[in-house]
Amino acid sequence: MAINTPFTEKHIALGAKMAPFAGYNMPISYTGINDEHAVVRNNVGVFDVSHMGEFILKGDNALDLIQRVTSNDASKLTNGQAQYSCLPNKDGGIVDDIIVYCVDANKVYMLVVNASNIEKDWNWLSSFNTNNVEMHNISPKTCLLAIQGPNACKLLQPLTSMDISNLKYYTFVKGAFAGVDNVLVSATGYTGAGGVEIYFEDSDNAANIIWDKLMALNIKPIGLGARDTLRLEMGYCLYGNDIDDTTSPLEAGLGWITKFTKDFTNSPFLEQQKKKGVTKKLVGFEMIERGIPRHDYLIKDAEGNVIGKVTSGTQIPGLNKAVGLGYVAIAHATIGSSIFIDIRNTLVRAIVAKTPFS
Repeated sequence: MAINTPFTEKHIALGAKMAPFAGYNMPISYTGINDEHAVVRNNVGVFDVSHMGEFILKGDNALDLIQRVTSNDASKLTNGQAQYSCLPNKDGGIVDDIIVYCVDANKVYMLVVNASNIEKDWNWLSSFNTNNVEMHNISPKTCLLAIQGPNACKLLQPLTSMDISNLKYYTFVKGAFAGVDNVLVSATGYTGAGGVEIYFEDSDNAANIIWDKLMALNIKPIGLGARDTLRLEMGYCLYGNDIDDTTSPLEAGLGWITKFTKDFTNSPFLEQQKKKGVTKKLVGFEMIERGIPRHDYLIKDAEGNVIGKVTSGTQIPGLNKAVGLGYVAIAHATIGSSIFIDIRNTLVRAIVAKTPFS
């Protein structure tokens, strides 16, 4: 049975189309994906993403543990900074992609992980915790709302004395928000539209208080359907689709979060892969001929030879075209290259394109 978030009854009351996602009962859409996509791109919307996982790592060896298991260099973080990173596995793939929050440099960090990987990530981190780092899985009691869009911060600023209007990308502050104490407000998100994400404990009616104050500002609730089209328009990876245990961060275009200035899980292999060059690469592509690319559709060359596979694809609202992400053999990864998506045994032409799509 799917788990409810503290906001599930709110979604149902507002007429959301609900469906199970990563074990949770989540809103997929309210007024329709096209409308919700446009709301976030042009104004502001709120997503319930309380299904995501949050871990607290504490102690003198917390940074050491993070450094050993993540690809990015968390030693660069100061208080109030966050960092996109990933957990490499021992086989050249990715356990998960995560965000590391530096709450108290060298001593207290929060790791935000994907909902479907909470148990997997916890076990992975625990297996490396040889120096008695204090670990807390705060996922069950943590609410997370993503308030996204170009007008988000302007609308939210009256709800707090914290300066969120001038928050730099991937930084955060913590304080009172909408009358609730200890809210972490982070200039992060998965839409490319600007805005913030807010983390807070579900206690003393906090979920109802914050949700109702957001609704009083006429901020529209947005479902996971538009979250997916927004992230795909930006070319952002989704774990389980575009990255997984079999894809390396270098193949996925995540070399920028793979720092070889330190030792981490499987870093010698990845460093060697970087020197040799990858044989396949995650690329964005736009459909030139009519057709919608779907996850796991084969990508072929003009002669019908298989050169890769689609990982994500859809029609993007507002762009009037279908786009996708997929891994292709490196010889076909150049921007402008023609590729063909096998849609029901018909080769439909596409071209490799830059992301974000436009």
